[in-house]
Amino acid sequence: MVSLDVITERSDPAVQRIIDVTKHSRSVVRTALIEDPEPLLQSIRAGVEFTEVYGLETTPLPGDLLAACEERGIPVRLIASPIANQVFKTEKKPKAFGIARVPRPSRLADLADATGDLVLLDGVKIVGNIGAIVRTAFALGAAGIVLVDSDLVSIADRRLVRASRGYVFSLPIVLASREEALGHFRDSGARMVVFEADGDLTVGDLGGIDERLVLMFGSEKTGPSGEFADVSTESVSIPMNPAAESLNVSVSAGIALHARAHRNLSQRP
Repeated sequence: MVSLDVITERSDPAVQRIIDVTKHSRSVVRTALIEDPEPLLQSIRAGVEFTEVYGLETTPLPGDLLAACEERGIPVRLIASPIANQVFKTEKKPKAFGIARVPRPSRLADLADATGDLVLLDGVKIVGNIGAIVRTAFALGAAGIVLVDSDLVSIADRRLVRASRGYVFSLPIVLASREEALGHFRDSGARMVVFEADGDLTVGDLGGIDERLVLMFGSEKTGPSGEFADVSTESVSIPMNPAAESLNVSVSAGIALHARAHRNLSQRP
């Protein structure tokens, strides 16, 4: 069993670094707190750079996490319970966490050479839904996600990292204004399909389209904005019980991505 150093003093520089990175008022996000073993492991596998990874003195760190840290040369230490209580105060203490350098934000231009489908979320603000879509998009081979009017300032938002289980760093995710996204997709000539209640196509038709698509979803209450609906090529509906008002947007995205999975997974390098 690996013997790890334990942080027992409030004066250790790591303690202040952890406190600083948990502050909610930071305007520029250069470092992020990645918490819990699975998000940590997925972030490390995605190539995110870590300053250090920490565990609680009372809770052993998983072997696969320790092995990943050793392979990448990431320092690992434990934190004594009194120090962890001072750092997180009333917050739930994560059993494992690390301080990561936030990767360079992806840009719309980074998506130009993508061969797999893209997901465009217009006005989807519930972070849990966005995180679930990120996980599904990565699992089913999508090439990237564009978030418009999401209220997020960084993909390293702690809530999004947690909701995506760390997969938020495994594919390009672009935070764009509506004007930027509209201009990009108009110029790109991409085939855009918008999901609506009464679509020209059903989701089953998507499996037979052998070209890259931009799969566009709006919020459950209002749907995509009129500007995006105007530039879409076709509309798509998901057959459902008419007595049900709507599907959760992450469920709708999952159904659409599953219909496209055979093509998208075959396009991955």
